[in-house]
Amino acid sequence: MNRRLAGHRVWAVVAGTVLAAGTIPGAGAITASAQTPAAIPHAHIYPDVQAARPEIQAALVKARREHKRVILDFGGDWCGDCQVLNIYFHQSPNAEILAKHFVLVDVNIGKMDANLDVAHKYGVPVEGVPALAVLAPSGKVIYSQNKEFADMRHMDPQSVTDFLNRWKG
Repeated sequence: MNRRLAGHRVWAVVAGTVLAAGTIPGAGAITASAQTPAAIPHAHIYPDVQAARPEIQAALVKARREHKRVILDFGGDWCGDCQVLNIYFHQSPNAEILAKHFVLVDVNIGKMDANLDVAHKYGVPVEGVPALAVLAPSGKVIYSQNKEFADMRHMDPQSVTDFLNRWKG
């Protein structure tokens, strides 16, 4: 084993699903390019399930103040497709579009057993994740999706760019 890999956590991801984490003595950080989302490390994206309502309210206040829309991203850290969407959200040009036009709220749905009432309030059936809703600063639902990005690991960053451009207002 390469000594440069010693001591760092390495994640195995197959078809976008995190399988295991282990430490390889001496390992360097493993990163993925935009072209290889299945090789991404597992990230902590979604806050505690109790954070959803206050974070949505804070996002709406910020959206009104900054004249932006709100994106609610329903998912869980366990979800490989959610991990890929998160990477695509934070790559250029998507990161810039998000920053200029949206306030992003990650809503933890647990193991498909938490915040489902919040998702339903915004018209998201949560039959697959990630699932998104786009809100006006007033809280009015502009768009809610059903499984559009649930197979994100087989989609490219341009699909996210197209989505953001379509709903930026």
